[in-house]
Amino acid sequence: MTGTPLHLGTSGFSSVAPRAALPTLPPLALYIHIPWCVRKCPYCDFNSHAASPTLPETDYVDALLADLDQDLHAVHGRPLASIFFGGGTPSLFSAAALGRLLAGVQQRIAFCDDIEITLEANPGTFEQEKFKAYRALGINRLSIGIQSFQAQKLAALGRIHSGDEALRAAEMARQAGFDNFNLDLMHGLPDQSLEDALSDLRQAIDLAATHLSWYQLTLEPNTVFWSQPPQLPEDDTLWDIQEAGQALLASAGYAQYEVSAYAQPGRAARHNLNYWSFGDFIGIGAGAHGKLSGPDGQIVRTWKTRLPKDYLDPAKAFKAGEKALPDAELPFEFMMNALRLTDGVASHLFAERTGLGLDTLAEARRQAEQKGLLQVEPSRLVATPQGQLFLNDLLQYFLI
Repeated sequence: MTGTPLHLGTSGFSSVAPRAALPTLPPLALYIHIPWCVRKCPYCDFNSHAASPTLPETDYVDALLADLDQDLHAVHGRPLASIFFGGGTPSLFSAAALGRLLAGVQQRIAFCDDIEITLEANPGTFEQEKFKAYRALGINRLSIGIQSFQAQKLAALGRIHSGDEALRAAEMARQAGFDNFNLDLMHGLPDQSLEDALSDLRQAIDLAATHLSWYQLTLEPNTVFWSQPPQLPEDDTLWDIQEAGQALLASAGYAQYEVSAYAQPGRAARHNLNYWSFGDFIGIGAGAHGKLSGPDGQIVRTWKTRLPKDYLDPAKAFKAGEKALPDAELPFEFMMNALRLTDGVASHLFAERTGLGLDTLAEARRQAEQKGLLQVEPSRLVATPQGQLFLNDLLQYFLI
């Protein structure tokens, strides 16, 4: 593919040779979006919709497989390294529906022997027999949306489960055969104190989750909280929570490997690692996004029809749009992902995943290093602790 030369004045990019064909294609993952929830949470800006009493499981699985068929040209013989069922609340679907879907996917694309298959679930949807059936299908990792164990905080967040249900969900996951599961927790909640936040973390640690996603509540456009903002903690309290929480997680053996992801040794989410290291993923389902590379070096981002009723309409296309990434955007696109990882990525991955020479980044790297935002480490692209704190500032060096 013929590329557009890069010209970056302030950030220091100079003209470079056109993009080369990729020496090897990145690993391939599959993201499956199931957009229904029992109720829409007031902070949520994801593509989720309140479910009717009867979900269109059969029609939706049929649509997902037909959607996948249209993306098979991008597989190029690669097996799937991971599958992630996101939402919405994918655990609203029956094991029979998910089993038919997984069987259909495997008929179309080979699975790696050690494939990681993650299902998002909420405590209010836990039924032990149902989750045993999920495990029997080959789903081997759960991501459970706890957010908090405290009744007052759950009510403020509009969650439908109780703290007791959250505690039981983790134990039921283990009894159902899941020895690898993530708990989602938020901090910076309405009227949350430092001790409130640490109490939630201690509870999650006591449950022996192998992975914790611990992130700050933010007010996003097009949500109830955006138009009716709650009273959130002061900045000083937020900073204290962040520092004390990270120290607590480290002391309990959870290594931070991404901005908001902490894992026990060997339990980092492989699906997430592929995403942040600029790997490829097919996205199917209402509103799903994908990123796909071709042997010629072309890299395309795709997005699917957002509303479930439109996605299920045979008269409408699954794909809502796509964009081939020009050379000029690749440095930022790559670094926006890679620098979220605490340890960054090996420097050679930039050329392998973008087709651009590493020298494309030379001047931007030098300037970021001088500002103390990027580590002076030729073999890796990795932010300093300061760069992690001011990631948006660091990324500006890689913008055209």
